Amino acid sequence: MVDPNPTVGELFKAKAVTDEQVNAAVEVYLSDLEAGIFPIADGYVVDVDAAVVKHLWASHVIANAESSLGLKRAAVRTAILLARAQKA
Repeated sequence: MVDPNPTVGELFKAKAVTDEQVNAAVEVYLSDLEAGIFPIADGYVVDVDAAVVKHLWASHVIANAESSLGLKRAAVRTAILLARAQKA
């Protein structure tokens, strides 16, 4: 049975989500920390804000004023890849 809500990482492995789409989601979140729903792939969305809030390490990195931009990008990317995508 196919999971109706795969993780973004599973969609990435299946080549349903591109590196560019994940990077765009990261940049949207970093430009607006309350970005909310982002269309990650054809027919799928992900709540980027909820993804980061639910990921303990990512939320700590974002909250730390001393975190570098590169570290913030990596943390947000990890949280997004682990988040469950929803059918749009």
